[in-house]
Amino acid sequence: MRVFVTGASGWIGSAVVPELIGAGHQVVGLARSDASADALAGAGADVVRGTLDDLDVLRSAAAASDGVVHLAFKHDIAFTGDFAGAGEADRRAVEVIGEALVGSDRPFAVAAGTPSVPGHVATERDGHDPDLAAAARGDAQHVRAATTELALSLAARGVRSSAVRLAPTNHGEGDNGFVAAQIGIARDRGVSGYIGDGANRWSAAHRLDSARLFRLALEEAPAGSTLHAVAEEGLPVRDIAEVIGRQLGLPVVSVAAADAGAHFGWLAGPLASERAASGALTRELLGWEPVHPGLVEDLEQGHYFK
Repeated sequence: MRVFVTGASGWIGSAVVPELIGAGHQVVGLARSDASADALAGAGADVVRGTLDDLDVLRSAAAASDGVVHLAFKHDIAFTGDFAGAGEADRRAVEVIGEALVGSDRPFAVAAGTPSVPGHVATERDGHDPDLAAAARGDAQHVRAATTELALSLAARGVRSSAVRLAPTNHGEGDNGFVAAQIGIARDRGVSGYIGDGANRWSAAHRLDSARLFRLALEEAPAGSTLHAVAEEGLPVRDIAEVIGRQLGLPVVSVAAADAGAHFGWLAGPLASERAASGALTRELLGWEPVHPGLVEDLEQGHYFK
């Protein structure tokens, strides 16, 4: 297949591109900078220049493809306070790409996040009823969920759409996500902290295992499929803090919920959340089996601490 990939040079995209090429697909990657274009060309992909705001570029590239993987998101503005703006750009991109694929039965795999279901391990059946009022206010979880549901609804219009929900931690060498931020805070504070009793759980997957699931979604997923890229259902946040403390030679401490904002900054919310999730239905549907190291094993290898 000729596959158009947005976000092709990002953390997940830079693993998806070689996964697709290695399986014999031709990749056309969206690049918004010279550095991204050079990285994609070096990986063996063709390049189309543009951003999520270049809707004509997205429409044309999707129409010329045999399938699309949508990974791009405006994290730069989302993390500086304009999540609503980032979400709106994402929604427009999904609308335009989807319209280009309507009636073709071509695959369209979009990246999403596993839902947070307090007191329950989230499955692929959960999280399909986003609060649209909350989405309109820019609530992060509901903004992304509403766009995911838009993508899945394209199955009724002749698009083999699927949503690949990513665990909150997609780890591996070079990761700059939540765990890397947690390590940075531990270094700055001189302690490796967790909130309360640290019993709340995060699901996790190695990014190379997640990349393989995107390929399987593109190749095999039935229209309207929700897939979970989850290798580990739920690691207590306290366990992650303990590995960080051991690797850095720092004490591991509980931080009271009232003090979490001051100690962890923007990470306090995610660090306190319950994000356990299951990928059992995905494994049954597509035969996806993670083969790369788990999060604790990955942390113990030491590359996060260099």
